[in-house]
Amino acid sequence: MTRPLVIAIDGPAGSGKSTVAQKLAERLGLTYVDSGATYRAAALKALESGIRSDDEKSVIEVIASADIQFSTDGSRARVLLDGRDVSRQIRTPEVTFAAAKVSRLPEVREKLIALQRSFARGRGVVMEGRDIGTVVFPDSPLKIFLRADPEERARRRLNQEKQEGREATLEQTAYEIGRRDQLDAERKISPLTPAPDACTIDSSRLTADQVVERILEIAGERKLLSAGN
Repeated sequence: MTRPLVIAIDGPAGSGKSTVAQKLAERLGLTYVDSGATYRAAALKALESGIRSDDEKSVIEVIASADIQFSTDGSRARVLLDGRDVSRQIRTPEVTFAAAKVSRLPEVREKLIALQRSFARGRGVVMEGRDIGTVVFPDSPLKIFLRADPEERARRRLNQEKQEGREATLEQTAYEIGRRDQLDAERKISPLTPAPDACTIDSSRLTADQVVERILEIAGERKLLSAGN
């Protein structure tokens, strides 16, 4: 029996991994999962339950009762928490801050990594995040690590913020990205780093479609795609 295809895409904020992963999943007919959204959904659940995001025991209890799912409506990916669409709510600054705390709790990470792995059942998954190739799916046959110049990453993230209706400046966005980079690199648990066998792609001067084509070329060279793809 053929194992489900798992493609792991990691990289810092603004490297283009979300757009690339969604487009790639659509091209291959695979499930798309933003692993960071699971931490954000857990953080939202904790906040709505009146629980401090650094209270590990209580957060774990909350996660155990939470139903976190992903749904794709055309090219739009939605995050569902207990059956309701929370795609916008989990992107607020309050939830972002809480998710950063939640993601540092070892037992919380263990619970959510198990959830993330469960999404690979069926045909397979294209999952993006910061530790997919190193921790969540270390046996993935195709690991991609996306990079981009800091200035380009800040511009991309600012455009995303505006599209989602949030006020931001380029300076503020660049500062937040730099701060997130530092936290990701210094994190004791699952720091942001390429897997030893990851293919690194610099997306600074590439469109998302060009990155997708490059990944498909690599997948083809490794004979990972069926004739239907």
